[in-house]
Amino acid sequence: MENFEIHTPETAPQEAKEILSGMQKQNGFVPNLYGIMANSPAVVKAYHQLGELFGQTTFSPVEQNLVWLTVSKTNECHYCLPIHTMVAKMFKVPDDVIDAIRNNKFIESDPKLEALRKFTITMVEKRGWPEEDEVKAFLDAGYTKEQILELIVGIAQKTISNYVNHIAQTPVDEAAKDYE
Repeated sequence: MENFEIHTPETAPQEAKEILSGMQKQNGFVPNLYGIMANSPAVVKAYHQLGELFGQTTFSPVEQNLVWLTVSKTNECHYCLPIHTMVAKMFKVPDDVIDAIRNNKFIESDPKLEALRKFTITMVEKRGWPEEDEVKAFLDAGYTKEQILELIVGIAQKTISNYVNHIAQTPVDEAAKDYE
C-alpha cells in the first residue's frame, strides 16, 4: 500500500493549512486522518464541511456520535472506531450504547437509539436502498423523514473518512490508543 504523508499545519498545502491549524487549536493535536486528508485540500475541506453540516442537523450530539460510531463499525474502520469511541465518551454517550455498537449488539436501554443504530447499518449495508418496512420502523421509533435525509450526510462524511483510512492505513492517534 502506498504511504501517504501525514501533514501538519506547517507542511500542509496552503489550502489545507487553516483547517489543520483549527484542529490543532481545538484538539491540541492534528488527528492523523486530517493530516492525511490534507494531501488533497478538496478532500479535507469536504470532510470538515460535512462534519459541520451534520452538526447542524436535528440529531442530538448523542445521536450524531451514534451514527459516526455505527458507520465506522459497519465499514470496519480501524482508525475511526477508537476515535469515535473516545469522542462518544466525551459527549456522554452511555457506555452500554457504545459497547452495543462496538460489539454489534442491540441497544437494550434505549429503543429509539437502537432504531437509529439499526437503520444506519441498513443504509450502509444496502447502499441507501432500505425496504419500506425498515423505513417505517425508523419513523415509528420517533424519527422523521427529514432525519432520513440528514442521516445520509453523516453516512457520507464517515464513508469518506473510512475509505481514506482503509487506503492510507492511517495510524491511530495516541489520544485514542486506549479505545482500540
